[in-house]
Amino acid sequence: MTYNPRDHYFKKAKQQNFAARSVFKLEEIDQKFKLLKPKQMVLDLGASPGSWSQYCAQKVGPQGHILGVDLKPVTAKLSNAVFIQADLRDLNLEQIFKEHGFPPPFDLVISDMAPNTTGIRMTDQARSFELCELALNISKRFLKKDGHFICKLFHSDDFTDLRNQIKEDFQQFHAVKPDSTRKISKEIFLVGVRKKHDPDCLSK
Repeated sequence: MTYNPRDHYFKKAKQQNFAARSVFKLEEIDQKFKLLKPKQMVLDLGASPGSWSQYCAQKVGPQGHILGVDLKPVTAKLSNAVFIQADLRDLNLEQIFKEHGFPPPFDLVISDMAPNTTGIRMTDQARSFELCELALNISKRFLKKDGHFICKLFHSDDFTDLRNQIKEDFQQFHAVKPDSTRKISKEIFLVGVRKKHDPDCLSK
């Protein structure tokens, strides 16, 4: 089967005014586990081009809030979202939250972050693992007890390590390959449902 960048999901995203086809991956995960609800506060890591934030904005409603961070700009305009263009690793997140009116903890931490691919499989997988660990560490710091976590991983031997870390922190762990994921893709989504402990930010 040949690779078709303008497939069914690409066209569906255009029809529904979403910034990218990746919205349907989040939609499928949410429909499966019922993670997003009105009035929630969401931290969207790797937010560009903005389709995950667009979906979250609809689900959390006007009283909910989304903070998105990405190296690349987010073009989506949402009344209940703020976007920061920066390298997540360079940010003082506590200061960013304060400046933009996002007092932690968050209800969800979601990450669609992916490395700039090199074409060298092991390198790309290692960098993907590092981004997942970064997202997971942020959830330890700023995700509330009973909050939820989603991250994208390029599947590798590091999967077991991440699965064990998520199982340690959350009541449920799930690994999902949504229907809208391209068949040739190695990406998988790791889901932590209902965090077991209060975040580090509340213990200060």
